[in-house]
Amino acid sequence: MNELTVTRFIDAPPEKVWDIMVNRQEEWWCPAPWRIEMVAQERRAGGRSAMIMRGPDGEEMPQEGIFLEWTEGTRFVTTDAVTADHRPAGPFMIGIWEIEPDGDGTRYTARARHWTEDAMKQHAEMGFEEGWGACADQLKTLAES
Repeated sequence: MNELTVTRFIDAPPEKVWDIMVNRQEEWWCPAPWRIEMVAQERRAGGRSAMIMRGPDGEEMPQEGIFLEWTEGTRFVTTDAVTADHRPAGPFMIGIWEIEPDGDGTRYTARARHWTEDAMKQHAEMGFEEGWGACADQLKTLAES
């Protein structure tokens, strides 16, 4: 399926984890010292998902795409293959972020699905596990505090 996955157990209720996931993205979405500036989050299928990733040395990486799914309280899915005005873009992946109850806590899972095996390998070589893992750890720390 050309998928990369990161998962974490978070010792906090799903409602708290979800609230932090969607309302405090600036605090966990990028591995520190990077950060994001939210441009638009239209929380519905077809809605715009746009942000700018900012690096510690002034780097800027705009990210533009749409939500493919928004299931309140459990899951959201985005892609950069299409922009909000329905223009094709250079597709890199479909991102899936979801949570589910797990005992007394929450299971967080983030997936990156790619069109080709080469694209998946490129993402892995770019540091998927370290980067997305750091983000998962940042979310975990916020939710457990």
